[in-house]
Amino acid sequence: MTPKQIQTRKKKIADVKRTLAAEKRKFGAYDDSRGLRYVPTRYYIELADYAGGLAYTKWFEKNFPDDMGFPIFLFEWTIILFKNGKIKEAEKKALQTFTSNTYLLDKFLGKDLLALDIEEDSNWDGPELAEHLKYSKSQIELRDFADWLSVFVTSDKFYKIANEFISIKQRLKAERVGPARSRLVKKLYSLLDTY
Repeated sequence: MTPKQIQTRKKKIADVKRTLAAEKRKFGAYDDSRGLRYVPTRYYIELADYAGGLAYTKWFEKNFPDDMGFPIFLFEWTIILFKNGKIKEAEKKALQTFTSNTYLLDKFLGKDLLALDIEEDSNWDGPELAEHLKYSKSQIELRDFADWLSVFVTSDKFYKIANEFISIKQRLKAERVGPARSRLVKKLYSLLDTY
């Protein structure tokens, strides 16, 4: 990356932070309907500034505690955690990425995308989003992450939660609104609580 490219990315990060701060001053809270809050992680990864990325994700957690996150953002967050040696947290974020979009991890690892017969709640859940993933296991700077992720997605820990997630989503596809569906939804959203 050239010095000019580095400066451009740093400026983009600063611009996002400045815009978000202005929104908070103006509205008393963040009004980020454009999703700018999801953008900086990409630039931190491009800059290989994983410490800066970690500081940003901590800020994000503090300021957007109820935000479930955009799937590609969650994937980038997983990379940042891994690169900072926070493996347990990276495992949980990889699972969170999987539960937000079941296709992203396979896309990154160069695997065939499996057509799972599950309920997809939004266009963020579908395979179309995976086409926008700009990362792959062949990127030299992500090779260590790809090696780790390849092992993790075949672990018992990952399979247990992933299989339970898929099972619940399959049952939700056929379950009508009512107490049984409510119990399934509650179970779905509590899957990662104990990890």
